[in-house]
Amino acid sequence: MLKAVIKKRAYEDIVKQIRNLIEKGRLKRDDQLPPERELSETFRVSRATVREAIIALEAMMLVERRQGNGTYVIASSEEALVQPLAAALFHEKDDLIDIFSLRKILEPGIAQLAAENNQDGDVSELEIILKEQEEADHGGDPFLNDECFHHQLVRMSRNRVLERLYLAVIDLLDQTRDRVAQSEERNEKSLHGHRNILEAIRNRDGVAARKAMRRHLDEVEGTVFHKRRGGGKKS
Repeated sequence: MLKAVIKKRAYEDIVKQIRNLIEKGRLKRDDQLPPERELSETFRVSRATVREAIIALEAMMLVERRQGNGTYVIASSEEALVQPLAAALFHEKDDLIDIFSLRKILEPGIAQLAAENNQDGDVSELEIILKEQEEADHGGDPFLNDECFHHQLVRMSRNRVLERLYLAVIDLLDQTRDRVAQSEERNEKSLHGHRNILEAIRNRDGVAARKAMRRHLDEVEGTVFHKRRGGGKKS
């Protein structure tokens, strides 16, 4: 039976609106999007939400961020705008263990490529996201900044095929956030792991970045499954 749609993430609505404008030809190739601050005011959302939407649009190869020069449309209305494959490949009730196994296959390699292909401005972008995550930890939504951090890493990989693959499974990966309650312990572990990954990338050490990402995912996984196993038990 059909039921009402429940909106989960504000950035998805921004992606949909901009994508529709491209499809209708109202936004054309080489058109520049307004700055993040202006988009934030227009959509009445945080800049982190706007940044998440732009990263998603970039992964779809609809827009491109040009260092120091803004964000530009790179797709035409005639080009196919392919929907993520996740809906066709995966199911809402896929087991969390399988989801984490997929993350541990995919994301360490992304972190290594991000470190090895690190370019001017990349580290600064990660530092901004990390600072916003630290601030969100004291009264915001740290999961949103967590998504921004991981999306920025895949963009830094400079591998378009890998970006498309990551986009295809992003909804699946998001289930590890949507289906597990936030906790102070998980947020702290996420922040600690991101700091270690950032340090390895700053040093352009791909092997260290790969290991840091794997440790990060192991720690978060341990926190998630510990709480799931112990949720109904008395200490």
